[in-house]
Amino acid sequence: MEYSATTLNLASMLDHHAKLAPQKEAIVWNDMRMPYGQLNAMANKVANALTAMGIGHGDKVALSCPNIPYFPMVYYGILKAGAAVVPLSVLFKPREVAYHLADSDAKAVFVFEGTDELPLGQAVKGGFDQVNSCKDLIVMTKDPAGASPFPEHKTLGQVIFTQPDTFETYPTAPHDTAAILYTSGTTGQPKGAELTHFNLYTNVVTTFLVHLPMLDFTDGEQKTCLITLPLFHTTGQTVQMNTQIYAGHRVVLLPRFEPQATLETMAKERVNFWVGVPTMYWALLKFAEETGFDISGIKETMKVCSSGGAPMPVEVMKGFEEKFGVRVMEGYGLSETSPLACFNHFEKASKPGTVGQAIFGVDVRCFDEDDNEVPRGERGEVVIRGANVMKGYYKRPEATAEAFRNGWFHTGDIGIMDDEGDLAIVDRKKDMILRGGYNIYPRELEEVIMTHPAVSLCAVIGVPDERLGEEVKAYLVLKDGTQLSDAAFIDWCREQFAANKYPRYVEFRDSLPIGATGKIFKRALKEEVAGH
Repeated sequence: MEYSATTLNLASMLDHHAKLAPQKEAIVWNDMRMPYGQLNAMANKVANALTAMGIGHGDKVALSCPNIPYFPMVYYGILKAGAAVVPLSVLFKPREVAYHLADSDAKAVFVFEGTDELPLGQAVKGGFDQVNSCKDLIVMTKDPAGASPFPEHKTLGQVIFTQPDTFETYPTAPHDTAAILYTSGTTGQPKGAELTHFNLYTNVVTTFLVHLPMLDFTDGEQKTCLITLPLFHTTGQTVQMNTQIYAGHRVVLLPRFEPQATLETMAKERVNFWVGVPTMYWALLKFAEETGFDISGIKETMKVCSSGGAPMPVEVMKGFEEKFGVRVMEGYGLSETSPLACFNHFEKASKPGTVGQAIFGVDVRCFDEDDNEVPRGERGEVVIRGANVMKGYYKRPEATAEAFRNGWFHTGDIGIMDDEGDLAIVDRKKDMILRGGYNIYPRELEEVIMTHPAVSLCAVIGVPDERLGEEVKAYLVLKDGTQLSDAAFIDWCREQFAANKYPRYVEFRDSLPIGATGKIFKRALKEEVAGH
């Protein structure tokens, strides 16, 4: 095969620091300290194993793993082999796993065996068994030397045991796909956003640059980032893990956000950088105020706090900044934009209610329905172009063409740009529910709910929730002669959907409001909830 002289592989960031300072800490998890040299060696073993399995350039490999060291080991190993990573939510049920494996054409899937509380190994095995095109399932066990919970499938330890710890990273081209991140849409089924090595690398560099003025590198100390957002999510991957590996920082992993554990880790590990969604800030502030937790050490070391996923309530931001003595920077982006597109820049004061200005190398504007830019101060659809924008939706040329009208990526979000270029997001994609920083699309839920034998008609909307911003509510019309209780329906939904998706509320009705076009008139339901 002929290689282009122009190559770019995101995993080269790890190669660089493993050569430069192999003894420097890369990953911290509980009491484990994994230096860059060891992380690189383990990723090399994974890459060699994939090559031995016949998996390489252009292939897709899925990864289902919480925030533990296995994730970066396998993630960079997949990239080193020239393949693309398909991260899966650890909350997926077998039906969802099967869809993502089949749609992405994944040839193999790595899965953490899970725990009694989070049995993701069983969920992924259930989905894997439904997909003939995915040939290999590799289990990452709680005990690295432990046996596989599925005897017919090998463990990661078995797969990499005899593999060498050196590997020449595949020279992928800048526009080769590095990751496929699935994002739902109002049309129902999730779509895979193809992000290239160039997309992700440029977003990593720019993410580092916007935080650079707030970090003092003259003290000689290695900087530390705490990750509590899931690594399968675009923010956890790019804004945190990849950016910190690029910079040669320490990455501290917490598998699950919990206020006390998060604050204790911030203090113990002398954390300098953390990203959370607004509900996490609310929880930390509330816990610190109610318990009197000693945050003096955190105030001394914390330099950068970023927020995204939902608008930050002004009261929460003000309270957190005052108590913790650190500025909270808000940003905006999507899976399709790698993700960062806008950010509160250090050089100017933040404006409450805005997500800042476009980052370096990215253009952001607001268009009307005819794709003309609206005057500053007026509402319009947020459109984006730049090095961060995906190359398209995997195997969906029509959806890609629709999203990229006239050379701009159309987000479907409604924003207002002020005279200084600061963007405020004032409305969201038509039906999207934003629950605790996660995008949930009612159409996907409705299509599955309609398969319930007792359901004749359904509508799903978001209702206000003090803690999560929005919660999921289903309105149901039952078939004649059938009965269904709230608890029975919600239990059924738990089996169908990831834990962050299923409806927590249900209301049974004789009919649902229908609009002039014959569609369910959800606005009427939302107005009822709002008390209009």
